[in-house]
Formats: sequence, structure tokens, C-alpha cells
Amino acid sequence: MSNLLQVRVTGILIEDEHILLVKQSVSAERGWSLPGGRVEQGETLEEAMVREMVEETGLTTKVKKLLYLCDKPDSSPSLLHITFLLERLEGEIRLPSNEFDSNPIGDVVLVPIADLPSYGFTEKFMTIVQHGFPESGSYQGLKVNIGL
Repeated sequence: MSNLLQVRVTGILIEDEHILLVKQSVSAERGWSLPGGRVEQGETLEEAMVREMVEETGLTTKVKKLLYLCDKPDSSPSLLHITFLLERLEGEIRLPSNEFDSNPIGDVVLVPIADLPSYGFTEKFMTIVQHGFPESGSYQGLKVNIGL
């Protein structure tokens, strides 16, 4: 029996009005994404988020706050998408090895929040970030409702 629901965590790290992005094919329109990935069997959400950040960016982080819970039922399998606000504990940004990744990461950068649209993100998402994540800690329905 196939897994009917996949849980994915996404991390938002903001430093000096810049947000951390990874260059990775998301869709035809977007070649950049927020770091994150699938929660593995036996992991807590926080463990998965911390592991994904180290794997994808080289940074050790901690979860500061739950931002949003969203659904993406039109993907296969259906996704439960959980976004966290993160804080850097240590480490320097580096590229991952990508050795086991079918969708490798080509770059890891801190970009100005105001430049998010030029990286393929929606104006809606940029506005949410600029306004300090209104309604954080809540269920937002479909992922598009937060502009992702």
C-alpha cells in the first residue's frame, strides 16, 4: 500500500532582511525554493527540519516558531506542508553533496526579501514575509494561500 500522505517541512531563515533560498527546480516557473524536505519515519518535525537544513545548506538551526500548516492535495502523494521560522545556531552556508539527490541543489544564497519575486516567488509570499508572518501558527488551507 502506498503512502497516501507525505509530510514535508520547510524552513524560513531570515537574517538582516535577507531570506535563505536554495536553487532547485520547483516548477517550470520557479527554480528557487525554501530549504526543506520530507519527514522520514521515526523523525520528529523538528528533527527533520534540522536535518534538511544541515544537508541542504550546511547550517545548524533550531525551530523558533511554527508558521503555517498547509495542504497540497493535488500532488501525488498528497502533501501536508509545514513551514517553520528558523534561527541559525552555527555553520557557514555551503553547497550540499547532492550525491543521492534526483533534484540537486545548485546554489544556496541569502537574498533580500524584496527580491523574492525575481527568484520566482509570489508577491503574496513576499508580503507575508515582510509583514512578519501574519496568522502564524495557524492552518492556512491550500499552500497557495501563503503564496507558495
